[in-house]
Amino acid sequence: MNIQPSPLLALLLALPLGLPLAAREQAHSAAEGNHQEAGGEQEHDHEDENRVHLDARQQRAAGIRVEVLTPRPLAEQIEAPGEIRLNAYATSLVTPRIAAQIIARHAHLGDRVNVGQPLVTLSSVEMAEAQGQFLVAAREWQRVRKLGKKVVSARRYLESRVAYQQARARLLAYGMTRKQADRLARGGKTSLADGRFELLAPQAGTVIRDDFVVGQRAEPGQVLFEISDESRLWVEARIEPRWLERIRVGAAARVRVDQGWLPAKVIQIHHKLDETTRTLGVRLSLDNPNDRLHPGQFVEVAIDSDRHGDPVLSVPLRALMRGPDGDWQLYLEVEPGEFEPREVRVTRQLGGRALIDGIEAGVRVVVDGAFFVQSELAKTGFAVHNH
Repeated sequence: MNIQPSPLLALLLALPLGLPLAAREQAHSAAEGNHQEAGGEQEHDHEDENRVHLDARQQRAAGIRVEVLTPRPLAEQIEAPGEIRLNAYATSLVTPRIAAQIIARHAHLGDRVNVGQPLVTLSSVEMAEAQGQFLVAAREWQRVRKLGKKVVSARRYLESRVAYQQARARLLAYGMTRKQADRLARGGKTSLADGRFELLAPQAGTVIRDDFVVGQRAEPGQVLFEISDESRLWVEARIEPRWLERIRVGAAARVRVDQGWLPAKVIQIHHKLDETTRTLGVRLSLDNPNDRLHPGQFVEVAIDSDRHGDPVLSVPLRALMRGPDGDWQLYLEVEPGEFEPREVRVTRQLGGRALIDGIEAGVRVVVDGAFFVQSELAKTGFAVHNH
């Protein structure tokens, strides 16, 4: 076996045997110092590898924000099951007001529609009669109004005007819009009184129901379309009555779905207990980004109470990153523009924040843009560990 001596041993073996003892000790000290200096440089280089430098421009572009880690009190949370539901205040039902046959559809399930967009064409005998009466009343009113009160009697003038207004009101009550009625009056053709009319979208949103087929007879009040703006939904949470004194309208909350936690807010508290579960409903409102959430989904809800605990060290959940070994990490600004990872232990999640251990107060922590810092450090080829 060929054993290579260390650089220090090799230097000592190379010294002449007859060298005085003091000279040999001096050479030994010099060699040992060089060895320690080399080792120190390697250790320093390794420490630098564990950091990434970002200038001010990079930090601004990445939205990096740093905060001093200080203890702070967090609101206690009340957890409960919930269900996502449509926002009833942003939902409309489209129904005919008279019996009619469905002639054509102009929108389908899942379509995005705008206010006033035609949804369906209907035909009705009642509407045809009302349209005919309106055309007669509109022509008479136009003639009487052109003649004026000096030519016709006041009684005829009033009767003609009232007949026109009543005929027009009947059209509107049957389902025609003001613009449709005005267009019919301007056209003045009896062929237009064919009983056809369109139902228009009363709001912008998504068609979530269209349970009918072309050709069928639609009865008054039958739902042909349901349209809802799903950009903001409701969550109905079921809360035990004993917790209600800690919940206020406007309180912050979070909703756990498959994609993680989403921010929400308490908007209403019901005043009647559910007879089966003996719980009270608490309604939350939350955004629905990219239409990821759908009515009927079961979720977990965490509502901030009006009570706070003792000050603790915590960071926003977005500040935490997973290291290659799966441990949680924060990124510390150890020098201006110098960032390095530090492993921490998450003891609890509360109110969109993580309670942490294994780090001291007073350090500067990246709370926004941590993913960018991690990505830049990975570009250096350094495995992001910090044990």
